[in-house]
Formats: sequence, C-alpha cells, structure tokens
Amino acid sequence: MRNNWTREELILAFNLYCKLPYGQFNNRNLEVKNLADLIGRTPGAIAYKLVNFVSLDPKQKLLGRKGATNVGKLDKEVFQEFTENFDDLFYESEDLLLSKIEENKPKNDIKKLIDENKKGEYKIRETKVRVNQDYFRTIVMSNYTNGCGITGISIPELLVASHIKPWSKDEKNRLNPSNGICLSATFDKAFDKGLITIDNDFKVMFSSKFKKYLKEDFFKNEFERFESLRMNLPIKFLPNEEFLQYHFDVVFQK
Repeated sequence: MRNNWTREELILAFNLYCKLPYGQFNNRNLEVKNLADLIGRTPGAIAYKLVNFVSLDPKQKLLGRKGATNVGKLDKEVFQEFTENFDDLFYESEDLLLSKIEENKPKNDIKKLIDENKKGEYKIRETKVRVNQDYFRTIVMSNYTNGCGITGISIPELLVASHIKPWSKDEKNRLNPSNGICLSATFDKAFDKGLITIDNDFKVMFSSKFKKYLKEDFFKNEFERFESLRMNLPIKFLPNEEFLQYHFDVVFQK
C-alpha cells in the first residue's frame, strides 16, 4: 500500500492546482502525469487530490462545484496554509518543484516540464520580482480561461493580470489568485486608476469621474454597456471580498 501523502507532496499538488484550469484535473493531462512521475504517485491519485482541493474552498459552492468528499486532515491544513499565506507557500512549492525536477530529470529535459511563461533562464531567488509577475499572470489567466473578466476579450496580447489590492500594499498576497482579475489593457488601466471597481456582487461600478464622459462616442461605444454588468466569474479563485472592499474604499474614485 502507498504511504500517506506528505506535506511536501500536497504543496506540490496545490501548486499544480493553481496553474491548471478546472476542466484539466484528470489523469490524461501531461502536467498531472509529470507531477506523478516526480513524486512517485499515479496520475489518477494526483487528479483526485486536485479535486479534493475544490471541496475545501467554500467559494467553489458559488460556482456549483462540490469536489471530492474524502478529504484528509493534512489536506485541510495545507489548504489553510495557502489561504493564510499564499505567497510564501507558493514560493516554497516552486523551490521544491525545481529540486524534484533536478533530482529526477537530466538537465537537458528540465525545460520540457517548464511552461511557456518560464522558458529560458530560471532563477527564482535572483529574479523574484519578474517571477512574481510571470506566475501571477499564469495563474490569473488560467483562472479566467484566458479571457477578460468584464469584456470577454480573449486575445492574450491585450490581457493583463490586474491586482485588486495593489502590489505595493500587500506583500503577502502578491501571488494570491484571489487578488487578481484578468482584464483587457484598457479596463486594467481604468481599474488601476480607480475609474471602475467591482462590488461584492461582482458587478462593475463606474466612478463619477468616469461618467463625465457619458456623452462622448468612445464612452458609449466602449464602456457604457458594461456598467452594472456582472463580471464573468473565474473557474476557481473568486475575487476576495476584503480585497474588493479595499479597492472600493481606497482606490475607487467615488
């Protein structure tokens, strides 16, 4: 019989949970197979553990997802660790992942396991800021299935992983996917400058400053129809209510 899951194995599983779209939690997925090889588990066991994490998130119920029912004590503890201190746990899981890759794969094969956002020279300790941005974008884009949460635009070059609570204001949640929304470049700028916000019902609100342009054609054509519209909800990590409240209280130009 296979030994019980360790904490290291579980944080690696959660790392993958953050990166994969919800519909890819299956034993045929290449990244699931790769992780299974690295830690000596079956792809089916990895896939089932990913579904376990779904059941631990109460916000997933809002998306109509239940996940698995057989959730262990350590699963809950690891999920709670990520909830309380996402950035540190994600860094820890990335360092562990690299160690596992280096232990198990020839150097020439390592790049095959690194996604497109991490190709090239990989130095997480030396280039922490850049890696922060790369991973945050990867996770947020996956969470919104590569589409703007407001407009639905799905052209990668026009999409930005926007922080709800600004990068400079919360060091512990810079990588937290619940602190991110995928937005088109124009809406990202409007969100960043407080011209729009998202309320706790996930509806788009316009500031009075933004509404000064109501009579302009560009406003009518590009923005007006989105006011009070409920945003497209992500597939895993919903925007955190506390972060949304911060944006409304501090960033939004009421």
